[in-house]
Amino acid sequence: MHYSQRHLQLNAIFRMGKDLVLTDSGIDIRFYAFESNAVFDFKSICLIKEDEPIAENRSFIYPVFVPKGIDTMDHSILLMHGLNERNWNKYLTWAEYLCQNTGKAIILFPIAFHINRSPASWSNPRVMQPVMDLRRKRNGEHQSMSFANIALSERISENPLRFYTAGKQSFNDIMQLAREIKQGLHPLFRTDTKLDIFSYSIGAFLSEIVLMVNQDRLWDDSKFFAFCGGGIFSSMFGESRSIMDKQAFSTLHQFYMNEFGQNNINSPNHDTLYRSFNAMISPEKNPWLRHQFFNETKNRLQCLMLLKDKVMPYEGVSQAMGVDLATQNVNVLDFPFKYSHENPFPVNDLQDKTLIDEAFEKVFSRAANFLS
Repeated sequence: MHYSQRHLQLNAIFRMGKDLVLTDSGIDIRFYAFESNAVFDFKSICLIKEDEPIAENRSFIYPVFVPKGIDTMDHSILLMHGLNERNWNKYLTWAEYLCQNTGKAIILFPIAFHINRSPASWSNPRVMQPVMDLRRKRNGEHQSMSFANIALSERISENPLRFYTAGKQSFNDIMQLAREIKQGLHPLFRTDTKLDIFSYSIGAFLSEIVLMVNQDRLWDDSKFFAFCGGGIFSSMFGESRSIMDKQAFSTLHQFYMNEFGQNNINSPNHDTLYRSFNAMISPEKNPWLRHQFFNETKNRLQCLMLLKDKVMPYEGVSQAMGVDLATQNVNVLDFPFKYSHENPFPVNDLQDKTLIDEAFEKVFSRAANFLS
């Protein structure tokens, strides 16, 4: 596949909410509506009260890539995105490739307050300019500040518990979707459809917690492929113009390494989800639970990391899984061009497009082979 060219082509024709037939690849893109049940139970989910009125986070649509002409299916792959994403641009070519090469439906499901689950104003520089000015006055100028990360940076700085509460709502929404699919209540899927997962970046962190909890045993036979993700929280470095600024990341790291769960901060329920989340914060927290999970799923799990990834380094995956298991289940690649965690296949850079195409094929052929 000519990745760079296809990336531009798909972004030129993709529109949220508009079904699309990709005649050249034999794929339909269909949209489905979702109403989050979790938002109606704020006490148990521990959502931040100020986030309750955000209607976009409650009701939204999501795209599914389906082999052309198929009415119902019994195999699917849930594609989970990275932190602070505001659109699906990066993932359209990924989903198309996985759909073509696995024959499975690819579900692009947004994390809470991301993609189209956030107000459009969060991505509007004119609207966010006063917030940017306030952060500069409060924290000083820093190169990590940008209009791309200003909304998340301010929200995390205001209350770092949002990282957990948004994750908890995302967990509940994924489970709601999985139950609908498994019970044959989704218009595309037959009863007991198999659900596998392809995850990138923080989506892999969330997916590991979903699989670790394994609520209602819905994920007993699921395969999981992680790309540039899956490491322990303490190893992550989220300071980036595409993710969050320096002050926000410092606040986030300090809170979860030293304060989360102490003195009943906002009283997070110490349930299975909480314990699983906590097991992925640092190596010394709930190691027995984490090691049990990875050992039980090792035959259904693969990770692919990038050598120069500073946001999600290989060491974090090794800390999460243990050295022996990481040696068996994790591959590390390096590319002969300038890349980053946020932009592993830089289509807009003046680089050798052939090398980028080859790198994309190397990553996604492995993912497709494993998930087929």
